[in-house]
Amino acid sequence: MEWIERLNRAMDYIETHLTDDVDYQEAARLACCSTFHFQRMFSYMAGIPLSEYIRRRKMTLAALELQGGEEKVLDLALKYGYQSPTAFNRAFQSIHGIAPSEAKKAGACLGAYPPLSFKLILKGVEKMEYRIEKKESFRILGFRIPMEKEIEKNFATVPKFWDKLTRDGSFEKILSKMDPARPGVLGACCCGSSEEQWYYYIAVASDGPVEDGMAEYQIPASMWAVFPGEGPMPQAIQDLEKRIATEWFPTSGYEYGNSPDFELYLDNNPANAKFEVWMPIVKK
Repeated sequence: MEWIERLNRAMDYIETHLTDDVDYQEAARLACCSTFHFQRMFSYMAGIPLSEYIRRRKMTLAALELQGGEEKVLDLALKYGYQSPTAFNRAFQSIHGIAPSEAKKAGACLGAYPPLSFKLILKGVEKMEYRIEKKESFRILGFRIPMEKEIEKNFATVPKFWDKLTRDGSFEKILSKMDPARPGVLGACCCGSSEEQWYYYIAVASDGPVEDGMAEYQIPASMWAVFPGEGPMPQAIQDLEKRIATEWFPTSGYEYGNSPDFELYLDNNPANAKFEVWMPIVKK
């Protein structure tokens, strides 16, 4: 329940700062996790990206102000963080289906998205296999791309990155660096502090030399919860990660640790991949 309470403190913060710049880092601090993990947990639990939720709430409040007073559209645009009436109009119409000027008229049909809060609902119908494993620090070697701080923007770029490496021969170069004693290809989001650049790595565990264009990263020692999975990609891994976030973490006695999480692909057949999701954990 403490975990749910922390998430709701973050939601309270967002609600009171809708006319400011919502600081994702502060919201994540209140939820006691990284900004990356907070956004991902939110999207799994709410079913929409955090940025979309914030946009819906802003436009809900803007519509109420338009109907209830003499507010000018330009003033409301600035109030809710839009630097131009055009951008504000576009956002407003995407939610309500009409322009802000039309919302002022009597009888205008508008939409409303109420503030979101989280509750713990236990499911537990399907078995979820996992193991707890302590692992010393290890080095990964491969290729990386920079990630956006709003994680939903990466849902398009990361699959394209996998496709690019497969087509241009880079994937074979990665496999040639693999330590036979530590098989598998990793897909890892390596995030430092919120101010630092985030990167997504496609890599293997390796002590080999860094060649041109490749990058290395030292994953710190950690305790891990490891979840095996199998199925067509990317749906199978997305479904498993959602269950980890919404079913396992809330009742496990653990919380997310301060290390990158990663997917370990043991068989990268897109039609029926075999993989493991590694989540860093600490005892509550």
